[in-house]
Amino acid sequence: MTIQENVSLAPLTTLQVGGAARYFAELKREDEVHEAAQFAKSRGLPLFVLGGGSNLVVADSGWPGLVLRIAIGGIASPTKNDATGNAVLFSVGAGVNWDDFVAQAVVQNCAGVECLSGIPGSVGGTPVQNVGAYGQEVSNTIESVRALDLKEDRIVVLPKPACGFRYRTSIFNSTERGRYIILRVSYRLKRGGTPSLKYADLQKHFAERSANLSAEQKPPSLAETRQAVLEIRRSKGMLIVPGDDDCRSAGSFFKNPVLSEARFKELSERAAAKGLDIPSYPAARSQGEDAQRKVSAAWLVEHSGFSKGYAMGKAGISHKHALALINRGEAKANDIVALKDEIQQGVQKVWGIPLEPEPVFVGF
Repeated sequence: MTIQENVSLAPLTTLQVGGAARYFAELKREDEVHEAAQFAKSRGLPLFVLGGGSNLVVADSGWPGLVLRIAIGGIASPTKNDATGNAVLFSVGAGVNWDDFVAQAVVQNCAGVECLSGIPGSVGGTPVQNVGAYGQEVSNTIESVRALDLKEDRIVVLPKPACGFRYRTSIFNSTERGRYIILRVSYRLKRGGTPSLKYADLQKHFAERSANLSAEQKPPSLAETRQAVLEIRRSKGMLIVPGDDDCRSAGSFFKNPVLSEARFKELSERAAAKGLDIPSYPAARSQGEDAQRKVSAAWLVEHSGFSKGYAMGKAGISHKHALALINRGEAKANDIVALKDEIQQGVQKVWGIPLEPEPVFVGF
């Protein structure tokens, strides 16, 4: 294990803002992770785990302690997980590029993560915020999470129920924040399964394809679904493309608000009074919970005076997607935060809805 000092963190994030880490280590083995954790503990250093840097805002002051970059690799060959042989388990190192794993799963004709194509970052980050897009969430397929438990100083395997998955939430970013360092994740996929086409943009994509072709078409394959997702994400500036300023972002910056039926009715009436219809869909709920509606954060942002391409100094909103706050060039973390605050205040004033940020804020 090598400990570096005063390492700039901005180049290690997709938003490209933030200061330096006082100490930094890139770790490729589980024993190195344990050794680094002991280094921080013995010196009383605050610890932060950096994945792919894609969902992160680092403060201009940087991080005063130790930053660990988990680079544990390897995608273990899938093993059968049921009597039919259709369900298979993939054990994936936390440092593996997420989209590399999705691509391999699709090549092996395994369904369950195809709609999560093109999401930047590493595998270890996906359980933390229960990463999701286009009708899928990683919690739909995660079987277990292998992690270093800093509280008990041992490696544990947490089955899916112990992870407390909810919309963009898990124990890793809520009740047990800072307790675990994720080392590997096991995903349960379905070999030969059909792709998920729940999301409206995907349905529209394939409907338009069918309309343009006279011959009867087969249902889209996993590979065709992956390609469609990549095309849609690229059109919205949500695919990391070198040289594209709209991609210098942390992805979707705000979560879609989840409202009670009563609160949604109130919001709908407010929108109707303006001659508008707010996009929404039923939110997933646990047994016993009241029905809820998820509304579009992008719609709320755009209908509060913040259009695509909106600029505020060196920070701005992507020209392709209203939820992507971007570094327009040489922005500081404080510039991004100032824009975030202005948007939140604007949406609250116009619609009475608090917007919750998605990225992790480090060093603030």
